[in-house]
Amino acid sequence: MSEKKDEIILRGLKENNLKNIDLNIQKGKITVFTGLSGSGKSSVVFDTLATESRRQMTLNYPLYVRNQMPRYERPHADMMKNLSPVVVVEQKPIVGNARSTVGTFMDIHPLIRLLFSRIGKPAIGSATDFSSLSAFGKCPECNGFGEVVTPDKHKLVDFNKSLHDGAVQFKPLSPSGWQGRWMITGGVFDPDIPIKDFTEDKLKLFLYGPQDGERVFAPFHTKNGPQPHEWDGLIPRFKRLYINRDISKLRGITEEDVFKVTTQTACPTCEGSGLNPKILACKINGMNIAQYDQLELTELKNELSHIDDPLGKPIAQQALPIIKQLVEMGLGYLSLSRKMNTLSGGEAQRVKIARHLGSSLNNLTYIFDEPSAGLHPEEVHMLIQMLEKLKAEHNTVIVIEHDVSIIQAADEIIEMGPGAGVHGGEITYQGNLKGMNDAKTATVPHQQIIINKNPRTYSDYFPIKSANENNLKNIHVNIPKNVLVSICGVSGSGKSSLMINAFSKQYPEAIIVSQDSIGISSRSTLATYMGIMDDIRSIFAKETGQSAGLFSFNSIGACPLCQGKGEMTPDVAFADPVTVTCEACNGTRYSDEALSFTYRNKNIIDVLRLTIDEASNFFRVPKILKRINTLKNVGLGYLTLGQTTSSLSGGEVQRLKLASHLQKEGKVYILDEPSVGLHMKDNETLLNVFQHLVNSGNSVIIIEHNINFIAASDWIIELGPGGGKEGGQIMFEGTPKEMLHAQTTTAKWLKQTFD
Repeated sequence: MSEKKDEIILRGLKENNLKNIDLNIQKGKITVFTGLSGSGKSSVVFDTLATESRRQMTLNYPLYVRNQMPRYERPHADMMKNLSPVVVVEQKPIVGNARSTVGTFMDIHPLIRLLFSRIGKPAIGSATDFSSLSAFGKCPECNGFGEVVTPDKHKLVDFNKSLHDGAVQFKPLSPSGWQGRWMITGGVFDPDIPIKDFTEDKLKLFLYGPQDGERVFAPFHTKNGPQPHEWDGLIPRFKRLYINRDISKLRGITEEDVFKVTTQTACPTCEGSGLNPKILACKINGMNIAQYDQLELTELKNELSHIDDPLGKPIAQQALPIIKQLVEMGLGYLSLSRKMNTLSGGEAQRVKIARHLGSSLNNLTYIFDEPSAGLHPEEVHMLIQMLEKLKAEHNTVIVIEHDVSIIQAADEIIEMGPGAGVHGGEITYQGNLKGMNDAKTATVPHQQIIINKNPRTYSDYFPIKSANENNLKNIHVNIPKNVLVSICGVSGSGKSSLMINAFSKQYPEAIIVSQDSIGISSRSTLATYMGIMDDIRSIFAKETGQSAGLFSFNSIGACPLCQGKGEMTPDVAFADPVTVTCEACNGTRYSDEALSFTYRNKNIIDVLRLTIDEASNFFRVPKILKRINTLKNVGLGYLTLGQTTSSLSGGEVQRLKLASHLQKEGKVYILDEPSVGLHMKDNETLLNVFQHLVNSGNSVIIIEHNINFIAASDWIIELGPGGGKEGGQIMFEGTPKEMLHAQTTTAKWLKQTFD
């Protein structure tokens, strides 16, 4: 291999599953890493190249500054040369609170607030005063949230049930929680009669608490005996604990849980802006800041372009490049006030990408992890143009990707493999697209789409009437039962609104596999995530007569030196952190006592080192085997029971999440973008799982952009024609064969790929 200055040189890479590989990556080019999920792509790009570049960048700062910055451990590699500063755009979901909007996430809104504080009439005050978070600026009625959330007593309480039978429909206040038990045992209310049979006075006391000036106490039984606790009423208590605070900060409770038992309306005082009337009186060209926030980005771009006030123009010019970037990414229909938690997966992905662009710096290395995730083929074209633009500005672009269109647009393709996990970690191909066409690789750059010409027929369907969630325009649609249905359309067209919101409300029995992240940590393993570990510990406890906790590295079975971590990070002051294997347990995480007991000639760590495939032949317990086989069915047979969730690739996490839901007994499955992060070979495996579910009498509905999944479906429903307020309509209903004759956005790409 040559060693040119215009190449990134990597030698002896050994991170994770990498097998001492050597690699040269051309600078100033678009390089795509592909291969099976778990084959080692992220280990090269993120865990080695990006980590080392970041580590070396921090070395240029004084020690005091470095101590305030993230610290990176040197990757396991023999040599890395010619690295350049990196900009990393990962696949991790956007994490924001209830107040997070496009404007705050993109740091545009602070500039808009500054603009109004400088040139708004009448002048009000500083930029912070224009925030719904400030004491001066927030609406007194809704406390700055922009909406009034009120408990709905008919949703919160089932009046036909008693307290014992779970009359309170909100889990933290139900009998399973301490507050529910207190209501039952406190003696204030009869727990055995239906709520509807309460006297009028008792019902008022239960719902609203005592009258003004009165106080009611009920004993709450603790280990120290009964303790008096004041009863304030179910609805006042609910408001205090779950409405008058940031719900996103609560553990074990989601906004969705709260919204199920409440009604939400725009605040009448501030009309949803979260700002008080004094702030809303300040205007620029006849519009207040709330109206600015509600403008579509294309309209806002035009508005800011015409500001010529000498004090305001520099501020407007600072915001314009960011807005233009969002518009160029096809998000011109969004507004600054759009809540981040309401964005579709594809919209969120593009917003995240846009946040990292717009810099005038060049000679950087941009690293993207599955940038096509959640994007329609129509939008992938815009993404490719953005990657080409970055390259044209003399940057190096490295992309981890499975999308064929992006692979075809690459200057160089590097495939990792040949398998995944221990079977991967090697370079199976490096070269251009033409060479890949002739090579025997897992990735097929010109894959032929197979249209389902014999779709299953259906005799019944799920009717959805007058769906108007988010941008849905009061649509009516019948979704066939007991077949494979694809819901498609451009990002933001209303797919999730239709299925995750409208459908699930009407059919709550549906099992929903959303794009929400799983609990990833070094303490969580495949066995714990799948609910297998408790059964394994019980087996060991029964076999040995010991406590089940002895066989947990999170309990009494943990190594006393490393506390069950398996590794130690010594304090090295200002030097780079170093992780070393625990000398006491040699990385097993367990104490010697725990490892001294065996089941079928294997101790607990031997069992956790079994691959999923090996475990299916080792265990004889039906409950364990069912869950293990679910993992095998989604193509994770090569992983071990003890593999931590933090060490999994994006595609492996996606399949693990899917497996955890497929083990549930259900008749209706809704899957939101199941192909995200998966190689085409993995998608074939996943598609076979879906077909098996349908053949077993289930209804499987997938929200998808992947043309292969759409073509293999029995029925297709497309929403559109655009995103945001331009979407929310039914554009097509029918079979894949019928779609070939349709004139929709998805049909265009289906025909193009099929031809």
